[in-house]
Amino acid sequence: MIPHDGRAVDGAHHGSVTASIGRLDRIEVTGIRAWGHHGVLAAEKEIGQEFAVDVVLHLSTAAAGRADVLSRTVNYAEVVTAVHEEIGAGPHDLVETLAERIAERILGETGHPLVRRVGVRVHKPAAPVGLPVGGVAVAIERDARPVLAVLALGSNLGDREAHLRGALEVLASHPGTEVAWTSPVLETAPVGGPDGQGAYLNAVVGVTTELGPHDLLALAHRAERAAGRQRLVRWGERTLDVDVIAYGDWRSEDPDLTVPHPRAHERAFVLGPWHAADPAAELPGHGPVEALLARAADREDLRPGPALEGFDDPPSRTGEGAAET
Repeated sequence: MIPHDGRAVDGAHHGSVTASIGRLDRIEVTGIRAWGHHGVLAAEKEIGQEFAVDVVLHLSTAAAGRADVLSRTVNYAEVVTAVHEEIGAGPHDLVETLAERIAERILGETGHPLVRRVGVRVHKPAAPVGLPVGGVAVAIERDARPVLAVLALGSNLGDREAHLRGALEVLASHPGTEVAWTSPVLETAPVGGPDGQGAYLNAVVGVTTELGPHDLLALAHRAERAAGRQRLVRWGERTLDVDVIAYGDWRSEDPDLTVPHPRAHERAFVLGPWHAADPAAELPGHGPVEALLARAADREDLRPGPALEGFDDPPSRTGEGAAET
């Protein structure tokens, strides 16, 4: 992993158990009540009535549960506040519209990007249907859009070419994750760490993924383990690094998953391959990759690497290599 002041951080990240990558847990918040003015009839909009909403949040809670860290999951209080505000907004003619607005709010704001699917049930107890009923409820389920994430690959131990190809295969073969573009492979001198290390082969890969950010990190660790990665010497040689550089426009200061990566904007071994794939790419929070590369201290150490199958497949249009949702 790219360190805060060198090439890699040994033992810094602990992802989900391999078998659970992509498995979604459930958080249920029920009986959220507020006064709303939704309905087709004028009297419904004028007088209003109480609505009740249940939401089911589908996300991976493994990283939060193991570390007991709130920032790795969804704050229930924020969800309740968002739903309460949506009930009071509008007014909408249809309960279906209210359900859609709540789902959009959770997926796009309150639960973004951790919540990958949401279920919303809106109950209208006093629906004016002309006959006695216990109420009307609309239930929907919506998925979050896939996220474009950027990962950096590096190897300077063993069969470097095979390790990079293997990492690409792990990423491409995982359900819900597709390789969107790849950079050419560049060879770079080591940055930091013990003396006498061999040169690195580096590449950058863009993926569209349905995984949440912590599960994407777990997938990166799976690729490292498949290459026999061992964390024995801090910033020492390694068969494979797979770093999450950006995950859409999401920002995180979590010490186990800081996004955008805290030193990517300074490292030519990340910026060089990325720029080669897409000269118009931007690193969220830091600006154009081209400008960052021009200032990188290690830019003179970049040189062409081998041509590897699956690599040097840039975005179809300039700018698509930027990390965005």
